[in-house]
Amino acid sequence: METMRWEGREFLILDQTGLPGRAEYIRCRDYPEVAEAIRRLSVRGAPAIGAAAAFGLVLGAMNLKVDDPLEFLARVEEIADRLSTTRPTAVNLNWALERMLARLRSSMPGKPGELVAAMAGEAEKIYREDLEGNRKMGRFGQELIPAGARILTHCNAGALATAGYGTALGVIRAAHEAGKKVCVYAGETRPLLQGARLTAWEMVRDGIPVTLITDGMAGYLMAKGMVDLVVVGADRIASNGDVANKIGTYGLAVLAREHGLPFYVAAPFSTVDMSLESGAGIPIEERNAEEVTHLAGVRVAPEGVGVWNPAFDVTPARLVSAIITDRGVVRPPYEKTLRELGIGE
Repeated sequence: METMRWEGREFLILDQTGLPGRAEYIRCRDYPEVAEAIRRLSVRGAPAIGAAAAFGLVLGAMNLKVDDPLEFLARVEEIADRLSTTRPTAVNLNWALERMLARLRSSMPGKPGELVAAMAGEAEKIYREDLEGNRKMGRFGQELIPAGARILTHCNAGALATAGYGTALGVIRAAHEAGKKVCVYAGETRPLLQGARLTAWEMVRDGIPVTLITDGMAGYLMAKGMVDLVVVGADRIASNGDVANKIGTYGLAVLAREHGLPFYVAAPFSTVDMSLESGAGIPIEERNAEEVTHLAGVRVAPEGVGVWNPAFDVTPARLVSAIITDRGVVRPPYEKTLRELGIGE
């Protein structure tokens, strides 16, 4: 099932808030609808929101009633600024928007229709490159996966979080396609249950054996010798290898180290933020308290309770066994190996 689809003057987004029970598409005809879809997690996952923002910028440009190229550029830059504020942690969002603006500037001067066409072509390119990159990532990553491996993953880093195929789940898919007979443990991923709702759904649809666990079961699962490795995605990776990913990832990395298990991170190289020396500089999004106090719209915590709801945490590079990218697999010291991989970026 497509996560998103461009139809020329409309952008369709699979509404992931309805999965697994309801698979419906949101039809976006202007950029505020795309911004809202990103904000409310109808589309989520760092690569996916980057691609969605790119198409959102195209919609915004299409709807401008401006003839002067310089005014057109200024208005598009304003739209990009508004889209960039929707999710602060995932670097792919700003990466995609900056790439779109660079393409627009390189097409100047030109008629608005020509400029929109150039932007649409760049958005399509971002989408296709993500899909192709995920498959490369899968091929690189599956070489780290032994036959019969029991793999623990967290949140959803699959086709739903990307243009298709997935990052962490792309590695698992590639191992499955290679006949390695892997099986998956999916952590439910509180508070929004992306593991239970989305990862389990993807694995069941692909015929890959999957067992759902609550987040608090992971340590005991490892202690019982029922896991061989952990593989997760990422929303931003600092140049030293520190990784921002869905809240709960750091705890899994600590548990993996305690139990002597490999802890792998899979992400496209566009997720690496070479401008940041460490994870301390990664902005961490904090979300609405109702995500914690309510479940499916029903209050499960008392009125008046305080809530802290960071959407992500940062896993120190020392706990990461390897980072799987679309350019290859890198290992510590990440300050050196990531920079070597980024040559020509």
